[in-house]
Amino acid sequence: MATAPDAPGPGSTGFTGPAGSGASDGPSGPAAARARLLAAPGPGGRERRTALSALTDDWLAALFAEAGTPARTALVAVGGYGRGELSPRSDLDVLLLHEGRLDRALPERLWYPVWDSGVPLDHAVRTPAEARAVAGADLKAQLGLLDARHVAGDPALTAALRSTVLADWRAAAPRRLPELRELGRERAERHGELSFLLEPDLKEARGGLRDVVALRAIAASWLADAPRDGLEAAALRLADVRDALHLVTGRATERLALQDQDRIAERLGVPDADALLRLVYEAARTVGYASDVAWRSVERVLAARSGRGRRPQRRFPFTGPAAGAFGGSGGGATARGAVERRPLAEGVVEQDGEAVLARGARPAADPVLPLRAAAAAAQAGLPLSHATVRRLAAECRPLPVPWPAEAREQLVTLLGAGEACLPVWEALEAQGLVTRLLPDWARVRCRPQRNAVHRWTVDRHLVETAVRAAAMTRRVARPDLLLVAALLHDLGKGGPGDHSEAGEVLVRALAARMGFDPESVETLAVLVRHHLTLVDTATRRDPDDPATVEAVTKAVGSVTRLELLRALTEADALATGPAAWSAWRAALVDGLTARAAARLTGEHGGRPGPVEAEPTAEQERLAVEAARTGGPALSLSASSLSAASMRAASLAGASSGIDGDGTGPMGVRLLLAVPDRPGLLGTVAGVLALHRLAVRSAGLRELDPIGAGPVLLLSWTVTAQFGELPEAARLRADLRRALDGSLDVARRLAERDAAAPRRRGVPVPPPVVAVAPSAASASATVLEVRAHDAPGLLHRIGRALDGAGVRVRTAHVSTLGAEAVDAFYLTDAAGRPLDARRAGEVAAAVRAALG
Repeated sequence: MATAPDAPGPGSTGFTGPAGSGASDGPSGPAAARARLLAAPGPGGRERRTALSALTDDWLAALFAEAGTPARTALVAVGGYGRGELSPRSDLDVLLLHEGRLDRALPERLWYPVWDSGVPLDHAVRTPAEARAVAGADLKAQLGLLDARHVAGDPALTAALRSTVLADWRAAAPRRLPELRELGRERAERHGELSFLLEPDLKEARGGLRDVVALRAIAASWLADAPRDGLEAAALRLADVRDALHLVTGRATERLALQDQDRIAERLGVPDADALLRLVYEAARTVGYASDVAWRSVERVLAARSGRGRRPQRRFPFTGPAAGAFGGSGGGATARGAVERRPLAEGVVEQDGEAVLARGARPAADPVLPLRAAAAAAQAGLPLSHATVRRLAAECRPLPVPWPAEAREQLVTLLGAGEACLPVWEALEAQGLVTRLLPDWARVRCRPQRNAVHRWTVDRHLVETAVRAAAMTRRVARPDLLLVAALLHDLGKGGPGDHSEAGEVLVRALAARMGFDPESVETLAVLVRHHLTLVDTATRRDPDDPATVEAVTKAVGSVTRLELLRALTEADALATGPAAWSAWRAALVDGLTARAAARLTGEHGGRPGPVEAEPTAEQERLAVEAARTGGPALSLSASSLSAASMRAASLAGASSGIDGDGTGPMGVRLLLAVPDRPGLLGTVAGVLALHRLAVRSAGLRELDPIGAGPVLLLSWTVTAQFGELPEAARLRADLRRALDGSLDVARRLAERDAAAPRRRGVPVPPPVVAVAPSAASASATVLEVRAHDAPGLLHRIGRALDGAGVRVRTAHVSTLGAEAVDAFYLTDAAGRPLDARRAGEVAAAVRAALG
């Protein structure tokens, strides 16, 4: 290829060739016409690019005629020029196509006027066979020829080349598409993501114009396609910004430099540089998401063709929508046939490596379904199908206010998935579901942060902070509040004043809208208001000054909030960028936290334990019946579980009934009274796991209602894993059989686990099993367990405690999102607290059981 002269400056028009070349500078010549076109008022856009391409066509056609080209010769535009998308400083990509012998001086007569004009030229002279051979060996050349367009000469020659190149592309697509994707990955590594960079490359960065070209190539292969939703508008937006960049700088640059952004914003009619970047970021996210969907479709098709697809175990006929050119659903297979579907959650199944809606799902009647589907996908490490997200956005009603308990739990479960949350969150954002759930999210969406320390836009920083916080959930007693605070802590950015103070106001209202109880709302507000307090105080104040510690303790007010703030501080810094957190800063923050914790412990006697409520009449009745008969007594009630009932069960281990709100998941309140016996907790938990009931909260306490000996009272709040509750009579019968030994719960669970297909899941922090300080209880040893929730988790813990030969006098079990936060009050056979050695052995046994 020839090297073009230096590009003309801002005042140059190009097309400055000598008279007679078709590029004269006269008032009616192409140079003047080009100058008038580029100087026309308004931002320009597609119409100007099309007009510039047409003007260039006329100029090159005139040159072609003047050069005296023979028959069976054609001038062909390729690449961006071929698509008619000629920006002010774009190269002219042209191919002189011929058959037979060609006068060697002919190309020079054609190219020299272009070079003299100062317009960059990328040219080639080839026969159709040569062009086809080059395309077969060079992927970039092949992509350029996919956009071949006739300019002058023999149109049949151009048409034949186009047909041949398209046929070759479709035949070679299984080999070339993986190569194209690898090129895209390499570009992303070199140039980063367009939607987060302060000085992005509009063409080469991920989500840029190169990816738009790649999506067109995928569509041309007929193997897969990308969703159309907003894609054309996004591509046009990026091209418009690129045009303005060329005109403002007078150079053929693709980098949106900081010093040019205000002038470009003015030219495009947007308020300022920040508004410009938000427009660019939104367009890039649309392109990036469409690319993800398209490449997943390509992978599925290629895997199916090569026989690498997984062998289905349960077969259902495929009824998903077919993909269309640049706008199919992007969410289904391209070939009809049997597909594998595995349940993930109520209304959600896995199919073809994606989370999709089950056939019986009813989005219009299930407003929690978007969050449930997102949480299930993220926890399974799967993307959420585009067709599924699109349907959810179209059919689901808004959540009621306040949110039902399940909605909060599913949001926390989604955030707790860590890195796997990111692609699922992006899918929700692509269809506007995030701003529907959290209206204030629109304040920070795609908002740039003009700070060298920050790597991300405000909204992505918030999600990244939640990802970091997901690895810290074992450190805190309320992982749900840590994750939600991480997601919302910078919500006040973008407005006037201190963003922490503004965020506190927003989060108070939003947390109440989400249905958190007043104490949790206050904790979230404190975390948002003071999310910078620890690091600022630790690095700017004297840690030995009592006033320094007092300022922190006054801000947080409790040990529980202090440990949440410490975890949020680290997660926020890690999500900001490598310069925001270091071993030095961590040591300073840890030292200040330790001093504040010591002060709070001394003032308040440590973290308060759960408060035991007085037994209800129903609980006393069951306890009396169990004491008199010597056997189990139980009651079951189905209800829509409310936040109030779940909090009562988790905090007190007992409740006075169901406080249903009519919007939560259908669940079971199980009360069980049994004369004290070994292994009770694990046995009952195993029966519930057999019936696929997920424990949301549980309490165990000891009563002696008639003085005949202790009776253990268990209060459970459970939900059906897949939405269907077991029959009460069957559950009651299995509980009795398990307690009398005729049902081997452990064996049944092991058999079911062995038969279940192995599914990948997200990496989670290892479980934490710790013995609380002796001050936690004067009459028992408190064993704290924090682990990722999983079917049979409480059964395994109960069996380990039974095997260790200790008594569980009281237990308080909570499941917050996907995290279990449990406390077991243990004694030896004589009812005394365990000594330190024995407590350590029990903790080790539970840790081994959780693996």
